[in-house]
Amino acid sequence: MTLYQRSPAAARRLAGAPISWGVCEVPGWGRQLPSARVLAEMSSLGLTATELGPVGYLPLEPPVLRARLAEHGLGLVGGFVPLVLHEPSLDSARRRAEDVAATLAAAGADVFVGALVMDADWAAPAPLDRGGFARLVEHLAAIEALVRDYGLTFALHPHAGTLVETAADVERLLAACDVGWCLDTGHLLIGGSDPAAFARDHGDRIVHVHLKDVDAGVAARYRAGELTLMGATQAGLFRPLGQGDAGIAEVLASLDDHGYERWLVLEQDTALTGEEPPVGTGPVLDVRASIEFLTDTAPRRERVA
Repeated sequence: MTLYQRSPAAARRLAGAPISWGVCEVPGWGRQLPSARVLAEMSSLGLTATELGPVGYLPLEPPVLRARLAEHGLGLVGGFVPLVLHEPSLDSARRRAEDVAATLAAAGADVFVGALVMDADWAAPAPLDRGGFARLVEHLAAIEALVRDYGLTFALHPHAGTLVETAADVERLLAACDVGWCLDTGHLLIGGSDPAAFARDHGDRIVHVHLKDVDAGVAARYRAGELTLMGATQAGLFRPLGQGDAGIAEVLASLDDHGYERWLVLEQDTALTGEEPPVGTGPVLDVRASIEFLTDTAPRRERVA
């Protein structure tokens, strides 16, 4: 029998992400809070690192980026990069991936998180024919190799509104290629996958983690086409950890069982409209609630002899 001892949540490598403050890559998503405020509020919560956010939200010159983050006691984990990989030519996606990978590596990041979008405008995904899927797999391997050359780990991100959205999409790509995965608890559940089962069954494929919780009822309305992703978000799709249906405690237990020691990025997708909430209110309160959940309910389990 394996025995465990409890240790503080702070023992986990926790990081923040601008999306928890409503700063998102999806066109037309809503109000983008100033980076100075977002970074300061991350730091106020005791977080020590962040993801990049949308390309251009933070400075892309590595020395400037490092300095900006250092002002708030933060390091850089990595970045989320939407890519079009099913088209015959890889040239555009390769240039984009190389530009971002160079910045991430020079700024001290660990991971390149890639999402597979239909096009640059995030058009609704359409089924790929056999040739398109074969190109996707081939190009995915090429991007992983490119990222590796920069000393980064590639993590494939399942995401609502992309070519890896549904449970069937996830299973198809798991079988077709051997790239590492970003376990995003929220987007897996939104697409109909079981995040805890993914963590349990594919722990050896997980190289990065985005932690978010989701209201399964709102997710079902999104899958049924009743709500857009932004509409679902504004209807309460994403919840602080422990307040939704993603089974966060079970996910974390499985990650502990697999010996996962890489970053856990706190992500509660938020879409802000109207007036900017006063500093110290709004999104930061939900991120604080998620950290409290990790501390009080799901601290790390460590194996002991």
